[in-house]
Amino acid sequence: MADPHGFLHIPKKEAPKRPIAERVHDWHEVTSPLSPEERNAEVAEQATRCMDCGIPFCHSGSAGCPLGNLIPEWNDLVRRGRWSAASERLHATNNFPEFTGRLCPAPCESACVLSLADTHTTGSVTIKRIEQTIADVAWESGTVEPKPPMIATGKKVAVVGSGPAGLAAAQQLTRAGHDVTVYERDDRLGGLLRYGIPEFKMEKSVLDQRLVQMRAEGTHFVTDCEVGVDLTVDQLRTNFDAVVLAIGALRARDNTTVEGRELGGIHLAMEHLVTSNKECEGDGPASITAKGKHVVIIGGGDTGADCLGTAHRQGALSVTQLDYRPELPSERDESVTPWPASPMVLRTSPAHAEGGVRRYQVAVQRFLGDENGNVRAMVLAEVRVSREDGKRIITPVGEEIELPCGLALFAIGFEGVDLGPLLDDYGLSPTRRGVLSCGPDWQTTAPGVFVCGDAHRGASLIVWAIAEGRSAAHAVDAYLTGASDLPSPVHPTALPLAVV
Repeated sequence: MADPHGFLHIPKKEAPKRPIAERVHDWHEVTSPLSPEERNAEVAEQATRCMDCGIPFCHSGSAGCPLGNLIPEWNDLVRRGRWSAASERLHATNNFPEFTGRLCPAPCESACVLSLADTHTTGSVTIKRIEQTIADVAWESGTVEPKPPMIATGKKVAVVGSGPAGLAAAQQLTRAGHDVTVYERDDRLGGLLRYGIPEFKMEKSVLDQRLVQMRAEGTHFVTDCEVGVDLTVDQLRTNFDAVVLAIGALRARDNTTVEGRELGGIHLAMEHLVTSNKECEGDGPASITAKGKHVVIIGGGDTGADCLGTAHRQGALSVTQLDYRPELPSERDESVTPWPASPMVLRTSPAHAEGGVRRYQVAVQRFLGDENGNVRAMVLAEVRVSREDGKRIITPVGEEIELPCGLALFAIGFEGVDLGPLLDDYGLSPTRRGVLSCGPDWQTTAPGVFVCGDAHRGASLIVWAIAEGRSAAHAVDAYLTGASDLPSPVHPTALPLAVV
């Protein structure tokens, strides 16, 4: 059994980071590479802090892990040095722990019982670090192998989109014996994993090794194919028995009403991240670069932080990140988000430690251009945020401030799925939230067409995308064969205990 006293004598220890002066000059992951022996020993010690609670809130779908990861079980296996068994238990609920271990904001740690006493030495078990290490050890030792199906059902499934939801659905359905083809409109596979996540957060070799496994299992992939245009809906109906829409929610929110928005040097955040990631893939210099510029990022979320770290590595003169909201507290306010909900606290990424300024309760009023039609500055004002009839009202209340700006990036969220022939030809219309609705069986109003991931729930966490992909795969398998043994971790109506 687990050591119930481990957390009392072992301090919490996160993975070490590479020195800032070193890492801002390359695109490698920010964590410091320890020797396998040192890493494994340190992580095994951290796993000893898990006391295998009677009620493990960490893998509760409402507050902790949507995948239902069996966290106390693989923590104890790691504590005892049983890495292969830990990998088996981890992969039983999570297709891609090497992704979530790097990219998930870890609601499981917020729900950990030890987070009730969260300090720099105490606090939650380092679940995310343990998860990543289990996955990395499994790949290094060769225990992650293809699992081709034992049977062939003769049914064909098309998965539209190769992000985490689409890949999870595809792997589950392939292993169930269906003939699965994944279609991706970009030139490379991975969706936001490929072009939205900076290399310093997850090197794409991590993604590529999983794609090799999936191909060996029998999943087919087609790139440079926009379904609805290059492959019509009529062709889908003719050639496939079921379709899974995992198309994401990539329609970015913009603010076209701001004076000067048309000036050169003002872009959506994803435009910046995509060109940077393409450069890392070897496609030549990024067409949008922060080099030698004063950069202003409009938006205080994770996408803004990704742009921040990217701007540092491109050689920005300065970087400022704007947020119209007040600065959040550093510790949980139980009256706002009581445990085990994800706390409304100030979140900092490694990119914030690398430099830049964060400004709160401000909003851009207008952009100023130079003689060549490019942005040279922006005018800010302090603002107050209120709500009226359910709508957010942002009102300037302070003096205006002029800020130098040679590159402005809008990172203010996403409005839903991209519109186009695919949805039109299926007769599907997004909801008021811009996403696609479905029934309790994950099926849309178009027969045999299912939806999952951000396309269904809106821009969300990678762990929710994988959970929805697995659940949709269960539904598709049942639709095609009458019953399914595939796991279904979440219901279409499932929501986190607190949305942050």
